[in-house]
Amino acid sequence: MISAVLPTYNRAPLAFSKGQGSWLEATDGRRYLDLGAGIAVNALGHCAPELVAVLQDQGAKLWHVSNIYTIPEQERLAALLCDQSFADTVFFTNSGTETAELAIKMARKFHYENGQPERTAFLAFEGAFHGRSTGAIALAGSEKMVKGYGPLIGGFSQLPWGDLAALKAAVSDQTCAVIIEPIQGEGGIRPAGQAFLRELRAICDATGTLLIFDEVQCGMGRTGKLFAHELAGVTPDIMMVAKGIGGGFPLGAVLASEKAAKGMIAGTHGSTYGGNPLACAIGAKVTEIVSDPAFLAEVVRKGALFRQGLESLVARHPQVFSGVQGEGLMLGLKCVKTPGDVVAAGYGAGVLTVAAADNVLRLLPALNIPDADIAEALNRLDAAATALAA
Repeated sequence: MISAVLPTYNRAPLAFSKGQGSWLEATDGRRYLDLGAGIAVNALGHCAPELVAVLQDQGAKLWHVSNIYTIPEQERLAALLCDQSFADTVFFTNSGTETAELAIKMARKFHYENGQPERTAFLAFEGAFHGRSTGAIALAGSEKMVKGYGPLIGGFSQLPWGDLAALKAAVSDQTCAVIIEPIQGEGGIRPAGQAFLRELRAICDATGTLLIFDEVQCGMGRTGKLFAHELAGVTPDIMMVAKGIGGGFPLGAVLASEKAAKGMIAGTHGSTYGGNPLACAIGAKVTEIVSDPAFLAEVVRKGALFRQGLESLVARHPQVFSGVQGEGLMLGLKCVKTPGDVVAAGYGAGVLTVAAADNVLRLLPALNIPDADIAEALNRLDAAATALAA
């Protein structure tokens, strides 16, 4: 008999009743140190007091009115994001998947409005994850995501990760846009590399191709920059943001230059819930906090501290781990063992992590994780690795 909740997840045998900061308490009372942060969503930890205060204040005033009306909270957050990025305009969604759909539409509409309706082809990269909608899975193209869902939306091709020669050969007068995660999350915490991103920008500029960055997982301060592409000193034409922007509240955004958004006039796109007052009030507080240069400097420091400890962990457990990769507090432990086994061993040690592709264990803690919790995380990961090796 099928369960009341559609069984599309392989869920861990854990349920939580409350959380604070980097800690979760299970329904049986046991406490776990959370290094997954809801898959990079809880940017300021669980029940951050600053966000709880905004939630309570805005929740007592106004939750939802729809985009039929002007929403001051939405305009404020859009202005914050534009001030802190390349963007001239923002559209708000409820999730990262929704941002992928708008990015596809916006890019194709751009070329249509420019008198080049034939430019509909997208180039993406193997190992990518852009969401679970039919458009997003067609973008990524991996068999495990597309099997059984055909026929897929056409016009999407995947290139080998990091292969500039393949990219140059693939771009044509039919190409609409190139989409890439500056650091792949689901794909195994794989940075594209600063030189690659700079060359990618140059190729797009030379061919009139739009460049879309998917920063759903790597954005909002996770790398020590507000957006990961800043590390390479380049900007996209369109950018997808979600996860951490709401600090745990469902919120996403598509940021774009005025040029790239030229075709998106009244009636071309919409969302019933997207950009509601409650979500945007919380998103504005998150953005104010994580965009502060002092906060970002702390992410860099904490990331270096954590990475140093992880390198020592790898040296002590070469039969379990083989290396560390990533930026800031978006770190991956390359595993010798199956990542799922390491995750399970972590449950026994009271630490929560997230598996990824390419035999990588994702570590995506709250961006404000205390140093003491980093030390405790290393102790618990050490205990998990010891148990697994035994």
